[in-house]
Amino acid sequence: MSRDPVPIGRRVAYLRVRRRLSQQSFADRLGKSKSWVDKVERGVRSLERVSTIREIAAVLRVDPAALLGRDVQPAGVVERREGVARIRAALSAYPMAFGRLADRDVMSPDRLAREVRHAWMTFQHARYPRLIELLPTVVTEVRRAHAQDPEAGRAAVVEAYRVTAALLVKLDEGSLAWLAADRAMSAAAGDRVLLACAAVQLGQVLRASARAGPVMLAAASQIASGTPEEMSLRGSLLVQAALIAARAGDDRMFGELLGEAAELAAQVGDGQDHYRTAFGPTAVELAWVAAAVELGDGPQAVARHEKAIGRDGWRWLPVEHRAAHLIDAARAYLHTDDLANAARVLLRAERMAPAEVRDRPAVRDVVAQVARDPGAPPTITQLAIGLGVL
Repeated sequence: MSRDPVPIGRRVAYLRVRRRLSQQSFADRLGKSKSWVDKVERGVRSLERVSTIREIAAVLRVDPAALLGRDVQPAGVVERREGVARIRAALSAYPMAFGRLADRDVMSPDRLAREVRHAWMTFQHARYPRLIELLPTVVTEVRRAHAQDPEAGRAAVVEAYRVTAALLVKLDEGSLAWLAADRAMSAAAGDRVLLACAAVQLGQVLRASARAGPVMLAAASQIASGTPEEMSLRGSLLVQAALIAARAGDDRMFGELLGEAAELAAQVGDGQDHYRTAFGPTAVELAWVAAAVELGDGPQAVARHEKAIGRDGWRWLPVEHRAAHLIDAARAYLHTDDLANAARVLLRAERMAPAEVRDRPAVRDVVAQVARDPGAPPTITQLAIGLGVL
């Protein structure tokens, strides 16, 4: 898909400011007038001569391709790809391979549990580059432990695959995320609570598939609604089923499911994170926003967003959850042609959790949509150029 061109003058202005050059000093280095630079940056004067573009690129110390917006890769993309390749290699190993590794002791269940907790905390703080580094070792260690003793530390195995699937969904690695979620489901077999935990991530992976809805409902039916922990799991599965229904355009079904989830959330309350679900009234309200965005109902999504972020429960949600919601809010504002607020919440998300914006392909597309508008704020244009999406 081709991208809408951004005036080269906007790129020149951004790169000049980044180099901390005034218009006058930039003009002096080019042998041009300040007025000439100003007209270029405002788009009044076009840049057509290749030699001039090369001179500007040389002063700005960038490749001419970057100035023209061609073949620009976002920062960290190579490292991210290499990290995903290492995660893929860890997921591709099988028990018989681990069975031959007798050169060192398997981690104790307590140590494994600590490593997995650390991985989840890293995810919930949206530190995705760090998590990419951690997961190959975590996945390898839990697989080694599971191969030696299938029962000991089984919860850690399931949780390791869950957090791996959650990260890979963020990185738009759908097939690999499905493999991690499927491994979690397999490891959880026979334990209804662990199966429900694994099914939450399976729902995230398969959200685009209407066939996944019955799987979520079946998993939810296996969980009672007695304790806050059970209600959190059941409610989270209902939320996943509701979002799947919204993606399929079934507004009646998603409304019923989120209504039932809201009843459970009212009993659980905000500020909880049972089974890494962050389930509660505010989380359900954010799900309403996501569902409304899926259904193209921008006004309802905006209204619910503005109500949700005023709740006390908003600040108790994990950083990852809040930043991801702000991306949904940006989409909602786009539906209502409110580019100023779309840019505002995107920048807020980037300040809150830089990796949520910089490392998610789908989010960078939203940034590009906002930045391509001629009236886009300079700050969002700078972010988009820095991400390589303009």
